[in-house]
Amino acid sequence: MQTRVEATPTYSIGEVAAALGISVETIRLYDRVGLIIISKSENGRRIFSDTDIERLKCIRSAINEHKISIEGIRRMQSLVPCWSHIQCPENQRKKCPAFLRSSGGCWTYGHDSNRCAGLDCKDCKVYQLSGTCENIKSLIYKDILPPP
Repeated sequence: MQTRVEATPTYSIGEVAAALGISVETIRLYDRVGLIIISKSENGRRIFSDTDIERLKCIRSAINEHKISIEGIRRMQSLVPCWSHIQCPENQRKKCPAFLRSSGGCWTYGHDSNRCAGLDCKDCKVYQLSGTCENIKSLIYKDILPPP
C-alpha cells in the first residue's frame, strides 16, 4: 500500500513549481486551502520533500486528468477515516471535527481534545500515507470493503 519516498524537505517552491509546470501561486493556493502542509526553513522559506512533490502530482492529476475541483479533492481527503488509522477512541471521535465534518482532510481542523491534540499534522501517519493517489484509495477502502 505505501509508496516510500524521501520525506526530508530540500526543494524550494520555485524548483517544485518549475518541475511540475505550475505556478508558485498555485502551490501557495493548495497550502491555503489545506490540500498540502508545507514545511518552512529557519528563514521562513517554503521547502518541499519528494513526499510533498508526490502529493502535488496527485492533486494535479485529480484536477487535470479527472476534472476534480479543489473542493472535490478536499472532500475526498475528508473521506480518509483518520480515526480508524490512529485508533481514536469513540468518545473522542464524537467531538472531533474531522469525524463530524467533510470539508477537508483531518489535518485542516484544530485538534483540541483528542488523540491528535498538540501533534504536528505533517508528522501524522494519516497525512503521510495519504500523500499519493494510490494510498488515498487504500486508506478509504480499508474501512469500507471487507477483506478478500
